[in-house]
Amino acid sequence: MKQKPVQEYQTTDRVDKSLRIHGSIARDLGIAIVTGHYPPGHVLPSEVDFAQQNNISRTAYREAIRILAAKGLVESKPKAGTRITDPSRWHMLDPDVLAWTFEGEPTQSFIDDLFELRMVIEPAAAELAARRRTGQQLAQMGHALEEMARHGLATAAGQAADQTFHSTLLSATRNASLISLASSIGAAVRWTTIYKQRKRKLPRDPVPDHRVLFDAVADADPAAARAAMVRLIELALEDIGLSI
Repeated sequence: MKQKPVQEYQTTDRVDKSLRIHGSIARDLGIAIVTGHYPPGHVLPSEVDFAQQNNISRTAYREAIRILAAKGLVESKPKAGTRITDPSRWHMLDPDVLAWTFEGEPTQSFIDDLFELRMVIEPAAAELAARRRTGQQLAQMGHALEEMARHGLATAAGQAADQTFHSTLLSATRNASLISLASSIGAAVRWTTIYKQRKRKLPRDPVPDHRVLFDAVADADPAAARAAMVRLIELALEDIGLSI
């Protein structure tokens, strides 16, 4: 397969130059892998070839490959080179892998799987949060809600506030395993929100649905919190034109 053209890896900041270059390489290769340009089993160029073709150091390429290997996208073996792994080995909930997937056109099954995961995790988390949330966490969720309303979910600031709202709710469960999923769920929320707006404006304002959820958590009503989260996810699916 013809090698995917790679952008020039240049930066004037000497302090962060190496970090920025290998991060950019990892991102470009990651997008090429998860969007299918490099299929499973494809062998990437060697350090020497890639470095020469793109006028970078072998160290930068090696570090980029380490990033991809840590996310399960590639594996390197002596004499066999660096090969794209089967998608079953990819860390699909890694925030970077999610972002790279949405750089292309994610498959219907990928979107379905993501929303099914949210439906499994988030209603239960909302129920626990209603039982265990602290005053500080309520204040953080309330502030995030205000920022969502102020900026709107079509903006980066509004999307960041949306992530904060959902991440804080997970933190309020006081369940270490759920809290460890906060960055992944937050990324899933952000990218599905962006995905909904690719070809049209948001069909409705989702802030009122979040406010219903917030009120249930604030009222310490676990059943209402679960129901509100289920409805929020169902409405998000309707915005995309899907249903669980």
